[in-house]
Amino acid sequence: MSLPSRVKIVEVGPRDGLQNEKLIVPAAIKIELIERLAAAGLSAIEVTSFVPAKWVPQMGDNDEVLRGVLSSPQRKPGVAYPVLVPNLRGFDSALEAGATEVAIFGAASESFSQKNINCSIAESLKRFDAVVDAASALEIKVRGYVSCVVACPYEGAIDPAKTAWVAKKLYEMGCYEVSLGDTVGAGTPASVQRMIEACAAHVPISKLAGHYHDTYGMAIANIYASLELGMAVFDSSIAGLGGCPYAVGSSGNVATEDVVFLLEGLSIKTGIDLDKLLAAGQFISQALGREPASKAAKALWSKRVS
Repeated sequence: MSLPSRVKIVEVGPRDGLQNEKLIVPAAIKIELIERLAAAGLSAIEVTSFVPAKWVPQMGDNDEVLRGVLSSPQRKPGVAYPVLVPNLRGFDSALEAGATEVAIFGAASESFSQKNINCSIAESLKRFDAVVDAASALEIKVRGYVSCVVACPYEGAIDPAKTAWVAKKLYEMGCYEVSLGDTVGAGTPASVQRMIEACAAHVPISKLAGHYHDTYGMAIANIYASLELGMAVFDSSIAGLGGCPYAVGSSGNVATEDVVFLLEGLSIKTGIDLDKLLAAGQFISQALGREPASKAAKALWSKRVS
């Protein structure tokens, strides 16, 4: 199969990237980051999550951030600003703040589901079904996430059939797209392709997305392996921000800068301005007081200042 000619990148830095940061980032900085990402050409930017602040303190300003983004004079037309919701209560809070797209997050691991959202996989699907029903009634799009699609920090390797079953349930429930998350970053091109092939037997490849953490340095290789199977949507995080509070030792998502650099090298269109993207990465990295984790960003910035 030939590689896709165009790829959509879903930017998850403002939510999945920042959620594990101990330094609380002011809402104004988050809003400016999101505006910079939109200006760089990102067409989908996950803004925040409507989970209790006691679970994820960094997202305690979710209402302020979403309202700020949606009311900003810098808001770009045509850009989607999804927010994560764990249940119907979170959905109602997101709706009140003006959300027009939401995401729900399940897992292919029973242990991780219990640690992450305090319920079994079956129980989580019941919660999500209520969210999808409520969203559908209001014509609000719902995206689904599956965590630990290749491996789990508590259970080890995950059977591809188990991941495929959860992805199928989310798709049949009404999720317009299902993002497959290698939460611990233990996937390799071979294991990722096996997992995708299992999922694609039940969900069209055009409705699947890759979400790869870079713990073992395999994320870019896994994206290429996914492209070989026809996948054309990937989640990534500006400056490589991220990690998971329920997967100790996992590093951030693959850096958006690295993904764009790869795709440009393959002549695959993204609609993203790499220079503006680099500036956005520098902006949030400076706010956090450290260098970007993106290898492409480091290399390209060193050329600019040398």
